[in-house]
Amino acid sequence: MKLETILNKFFGYTNFRPGQKEVIEKVLDGQDVVALLPTGMGKSLCYQLPGYIFNKPVLIISPLLSLMQDQVDQMKQFKEKRVIALNSFLNPAQKRATIQHLHDYRFIFISPEMMLQEQVQHKLNSMELSLIVVDEAHCISQWGFDFRPDYLRIGQVIAKENRPPILALSATATDKVLGDIESYLSMENPYKFIHSVDRPNIHLGKIQFQSREDKIEWLLDHVTKTAAPGIIYTQSRSKTESLGRRLLQAGIACAAYHGGMEPLDRQFIQQQFIDGSIEWIVATNAFGMGVHKQDVRQVIHESLPSNMANYMQEIGRAGRDGKDSLAILLYAEGDEELAKFVGIDDYPVDAHVDSYINYRIRNELPTSMIHNGEISETAFRVLDYWMHQLQPAQVKQRLTSMKYEKIRSVEEVMKLINTDTCMREKLVHYFGQTLENRPSDCCQCCGIDYENIIQSRKMNESTSIVLNWKNRIEKLLLGNS
Repeated sequence: MKLETILNKFFGYTNFRPGQKEVIEKVLDGQDVVALLPTGMGKSLCYQLPGYIFNKPVLIISPLLSLMQDQVDQMKQFKEKRVIALNSFLNPAQKRATIQHLHDYRFIFISPEMMLQEQVQHKLNSMELSLIVVDEAHCISQWGFDFRPDYLRIGQVIAKENRPPILALSATATDKVLGDIESYLSMENPYKFIHSVDRPNIHLGKIQFQSREDKIEWLLDHVTKTAAPGIIYTQSRSKTESLGRRLLQAGIACAAYHGGMEPLDRQFIQQQFIDGSIEWIVATNAFGMGVHKQDVRQVIHESLPSNMANYMQEIGRAGRDGKDSLAILLYAEGDEELAKFVGIDDYPVDAHVDSYINYRIRNELPTSMIHNGEISETAFRVLDYWMHQLQPAQVKQRLTSMKYEKIRSVEEVMKLINTDTCMREKLVHYFGQTLENRPSDCCQCCGIDYENIIQSRKMNESTSIVLNWKNRIEKLLLGNS
């Protein structure tokens, strides 16, 4: 049976999007695959269709609870009942029951941390999986070395005889990240499908300011005059909240979003943004994955992104409907120093390595470093991973190298700020690709008129989202306006 016939049977489509068929054919042949497909190009179909053809469980390793839950909910809407997210949303009884019956599911979503739990590993080892998928695979490189080292352990868990093929999916990756994906997943000569990272409908702006307050004043003025929906990315939780308050005071329906908020609160905000109750989200980079909103018209970076990959991922949340959208990068003098500080502030240092060794010598648990206030939990996870991989002197060298890499990454973003040549060309070239064509209103350097891309804001748009919990629940669950 032709793949197009199977596609139509299960999904109602008559044709594949670019890259989908090639990726699926290689997976069906049992080959490991790395697929880079832009946001909105249907990456999930690349494992869902094989799941129906193989008719054996597909394991999908996913980075965020919200992303997992969103994917599960979407599949259930399409009448797929044999889908489950094995995550911390389950209570202990639900988790035990889910693990016990895991083999009955067709699609199993799981985080790297949950997959590494002993009882989960034992169950997975007893099952015959048809495919292992690593969604948002760039997280292996971007997050694995920073604050989620369990990403670097995935390959150790799945590297066994007669394992199924591995499919690594992402929207963007440099050659270095591709190498990390292949290495840390223990992939065997994977087939690579690399789609162009360029999104011609996203027009690239940048503006430089003398001071950060000038930047904020411009931002407030711009947001009150131009059409939403939009996302404003900042560097810290406190900045999201302070900027969110100023926008609310200016009559903008907006909400702050960051990783320190309660999961339920974040879900409410996501849903309100998706259904149009909120015009703007002011967020750290915790916001974006799993938020499927097609009509985001603007993405503004109030703070300098920590690296080019993050920048590309974040602006890629605009214009998923294919319509013209605007990405504006704002810079004030000194922003790069702040970005460097934030990037390396929570990294382990040499003294932490020495302290870790001393706890071992005293036959004490190194985790006491956290309880004694010597190190953050995030930094300890990174330290603990490398202390199990390398000798102490090598760990110190590795940590130093990782810090320098963080600094270099910020300096790469500064090249985008300082260039007087095409921003789009420089961005595409960073990912090892060649720009084929420049759209009209390409970028700030080539010439851009924001009014050609973004409409003026209608004054009758929603101007308040100061909702208490009762109103929010009623709005979401009862459909009240």
